[in-house]
Amino acid sequence: MDGDKENSKGGCPFKLSPNDKQSIIHQITIGKLDNAVQATHFINNTLSNPVTPQTVRNALKEDNFYSIVKQKHPLLKKVHRLDHLKFAKYHENWTVDDWKRILWLDETKINRIGSDGRTYTWGVGVLTEVQGIMNADQYCDILEGGVVESFEKLEMPEGERMFQQDNDPKHTSKKATQWFEDNDIEVMVWPAQSPDINPIEHLWVHLKKVLNQYPKPAKGGT
Repeated sequence: MDGDKENSKGGCPFKLSPNDKQSIIHQITIGKLDNAVQATHFINNTLSNPVTPQTVRNALKEDNFYSIVKQKHPLLKKVHRLDHLKFAKYHENWTVDDWKRILWLDETKINRIGSDGRTYTWGVGVLTEVQGIMNADQYCDILEGGVVESFEKLEMPEGERMFQQDNDPKHTSKKATQWFEDNDIEVMVWPAQSPDINPIEHLWVHLKKVLNQYPKPAKGGT
C-alpha cells in the first residue's frame, strides 16, 4: 500500500502527499502564494480529488507554517513624506476639542463565509454594509444615510462638522464634493498613502479578532 497515501495513525488516506505539500511550501517560500486559499487553488489544479483550504492549513501547520496578518507598507515617495510632515505641523497645536470635530471614515472587507465581496464602511457612528463594488453614487448614498446620522448621534454641532476620508476617486468625485458643500461639512485635507494616521484602522483589527472568536459565523442583527 502506498505509504504517501496512508495515514499510519487512523488508516485514512492523506489528502495531500508529501510532494503536494512540498510544492505548496516552495510556492509560498518564493513569494508566489500568500495564504491557504491561494495555495488551495494552486494545488487543486494538479489533483484529481480537490482539497479544501482547511486541509491545506492543516498540512502547513504540520511543517510549522502559521498564518499571520500580512503587514501593508505603503510606497512612500519623497512627496508623500513631505505631505505627512506638513499634515503633522498643521495639526501640531490642535486640542482635544479640535479632534472631536472630526468624523472618521474607513472601509474594510469582512468575509465570514466564502468570498462574497462584502465590504463595510465605518464613519464611527454608523456601520454601513456595502454589497459589491462601491462607486460614487453608492458612496453618496452612504453619506446621505450614515454621515448626517453619525454627526447627530455624536452631538456634533452644525457648522463645525469636519469629515475625514482618503483620496479614493469615489470620495473626491464631483458628486461627493457637491454633497459635502450642500450639507455644510468641511472635508479634512488628507495626505496620500497614510492609512496609519486613521485611528479606525486599529478598530478593524479588534473587530475582526472578536469575530474570529465566534464558533460559528456571526449574524447581523438590529
